[in-house]
Amino acid sequence: MTETITLRQLNRTLLSRQMLLERCDIPPLAAIERLAGMQSQIPNPPYIGLWTRLAEFQKVELTALLQSREVVRAPWIRSTLHLVSAPDHQRFQSVIQPALARGLRSFFGKRARDLDIPRLIEIAIPFLEAETPAIGALRDELQRHFPQHDKQAMAYAVRSFLPLLQVPPSGTWGVGTRATYTSAASWLGEAQPSDLAGLFRRYLAAFGPASVMDFQTWCGMTSLKAALAPVIKTLVAYRSEDGAQLLDLPELPLLPEDAPTSIRFLPEYDNILIAHKSRARILPEQHRKKVFVSAGRVLGSVLIDGFVGAIWKARREKDRARLSISLFEAADAKCQQAIEAEGMRLLRFIDEDASDCRVEFV
Repeated sequence: MTETITLRQLNRTLLSRQMLLERCDIPPLAAIERLAGMQSQIPNPPYIGLWTRLAEFQKVELTALLQSREVVRAPWIRSTLHLVSAPDHQRFQSVIQPALARGLRSFFGKRARDLDIPRLIEIAIPFLEAETPAIGALRDELQRHFPQHDKQAMAYAVRSFLPLLQVPPSGTWGVGTRATYTSAASWLGEAQPSDLAGLFRRYLAAFGPASVMDFQTWCGMTSLKAALAPVIKTLVAYRSEDGAQLLDLPELPLLPEDAPTSIRFLPEYDNILIAHKSRARILPEQHRKKVFVSAGRVLGSVLIDGFVGAIWKARREKDRARLSISLFEAADAKCQQAIEAEGMRLLRFIDEDASDCRVEFV
């Protein structure tokens, strides 16, 4: 008989695999691989995501990994920018490439029709590798050759069919969103053959137990069940409380639903909130729209008893740093003190040179 897993067991198991029950003493590179990459729509959140998971993490550690090419910032899962280790990028790039290609049609539709994609890539490669330009310069270069076509669609076509990476300092703390690009092949060498089963196992290690549908939600691909059939045979199956089949690596344990938790601050766009079709194991449905707001933005949030129970925002005015916290439900004094203490640690990580730091409940 298939074992049923409670919602709180799923929650505690997820938090453990995401290094959110207690901070782990492992190198940042190992953490990024354990997390199967970190979403990086803007540069600073992955730094906060590592700070909240690792003991004694310092910003310079991640910056050094980007500068040394051990970690790269690239269009990745769901066609969004991620930080991923160089070996994982090369191992899994061929797996996600079809999803990146479909993204072109989804985002641009008719504007992407009749593009000569092989010719666009032929033009882009020497330009990118010689100039490491911002994406705007690539758009202008492509339009110089094809003035009749939409330059945004052409640049996105290159991004979709030619693996690209951002060149540091792009993607490092405090640099803003302007970025320069080069080809992944020139930066890291040639990619490896496709390894869908390996990516699925890596996903389960970071986010399991989970369904094939959950995996598809995370990676942005569809109709994968048949292709995954051989690896599914090697996995253990559970049932969620609503009857869904959940798969997992047999060597990984489930945590008890009463495993102790601590207050944890999650950055904007943290993948833990995006990695399942249903987010109930970490984000109660009644609070989803408070975290997922307009234009696809995912706000910074606070885990209280393992579940998202607040959102946060930091701001800086001269030497004053403030962290504003909006609780979804009333919290007792002990809980508020724990949130304030962890929030102050976060604020000092973000604004280490501020002379006046305060946490405010709003």
